Amino acid sequence: MQTKQGDSKVINGWAFYDWANSVYSLVISTAIFPMYYDAITENNFVSFLGIEWEHPNSLYTYALSFSFLIVAIISPILSGIADYRGNKKSFMKFFCLLGSLSVMSLFFFEDLSTTWVGIVASILASIGFWGSIVFYNAYLPEIAHPEDHDRVSAKGFINGYIGSIILLIICLVLILFPDTFGLDGGLASRLSFVIVGVWWLGFAQITFKRLPKDRKVPKDQLEDGYLWKGYQELKKVLKEVKKDHPALKRFLITFFLLSVGVQTIIVTAALFGTAELKLAKEHLIGTILIIQVLAIFGAYIFSRISEKYGNVLALKITIIAWMFVCFGAFMLHKDLDNILVYFYMLGGVLGLVLGAIQSLARSTYSKLLPETEDHATYFSFFDVTEKIAIVTGTFVYGLLNAITNSMQWSVLSLAIFFLASIIVLSGLKKTKYVS
Repeated sequence: MQTKQGDSKVINGWAFYDWANSVYSLVISTAIFPMYYDAITENNFVSFLGIEWEHPNSLYTYALSFSFLIVAIISPILSGIADYRGNKKSFMKFFCLLGSLSVMSLFFFEDLSTTWVGIVASILASIGFWGSIVFYNAYLPEIAHPEDHDRVSAKGFINGYIGSIILLIICLVLILFPDTFGLDGGLASRLSFVIVGVWWLGFAQITFKRLPKDRKVPKDQLEDGYLWKGYQELKKVLKEVKKDHPALKRFLITFFLLSVGVQTIIVTAALFGTAELKLAKEHLIGTILIIQVLAIFGAYIFSRISEKYGNVLALKITIIAWMFVCFGAFMLHKDLDNILVYFYMLGGVLGLVLGAIQSLARSTYSKLLPETEDHATYFSFFDVTEKIAIVTGTFVYGLLNAITNSMQWSVLSLAIFFLASIIVLSGLKKTKYVS
């Protein structure tokens, strides 16, 4: 039986997946694992795939870029198959299992000789995380009424920020006071990776229990070559976006431009703080916690602004704030008086709009979708757009850093993408649910 749209139990279960998987984003992608990787590989050559890597951080960056490329290639095809067969929940479960087990396997990354374990596990964990997100997002228009998308999307992000803060603090206590638990620092860090994986997989079961069951097409009713049918489903949706849904097409362009800035800043913020501003790692952790806490309030506040004044205005406000972050970062340099205070202030602004822009982008896109059952396929385009934006943004950032030997110009260049996104967004025609 099909789940009734607006069922609070289902919506709460759906939003709880953010609580489960956001610990990967914070602990593994942003905070603890990058610092652990840097501590193991710093000032060392790393051997991987028969190549001696003089700059291990570049190897890690390339590994993540490779994972984004894999997701960008496979998610549209798998989403088409999921819509054709009616089994997006099964795909979501698979990627969740892949991601969480891969995170746990980071436990075996002990020293320089096992760096390959860290790289391979990082690639698989990233694929698992982003792959599951495609199918997770696809449930939003199915379980919630369009007028509730902003609130429901924000609820998910708020759950994610709260859950990830709690687990980050637990992991930091374990790592900062290992003697209390009879551990050494390295083992404490590796145990934190296991805790993240268990948290992700364990709490995800609540979501899987409450989400609607797959409406699978029986195998004997499947046409021959249903893998090809998945591709056909993808091709059909792409044609619809180009021809029949100009507002959706314009928003995808807007989303690409703003994601170049947002995702690049998220990926490079810690590196900017350590390499460019020479800030201590404990100050970076403090900034990350400030950002996470304020992101909770930002997601809530801007969901209310969107409900009252419309998605477009709310998005424009957040984009302008992101431009301010770019200009503010450009003005910072390591010899500036009170640099730490300014960095914390910039982190505060970033926190207020981080959850807001991600939540609003997801809900706005879902409101623009046509009446369809191909939600997974449509959201795969949303996901692929974001992955291409990450690759584009990090390339531009790295190129300008290489040319100017300064990350400040790299950060400033991102303001151009934010400005372009506002211009494109301004041409978005109003719809019944987007104004």
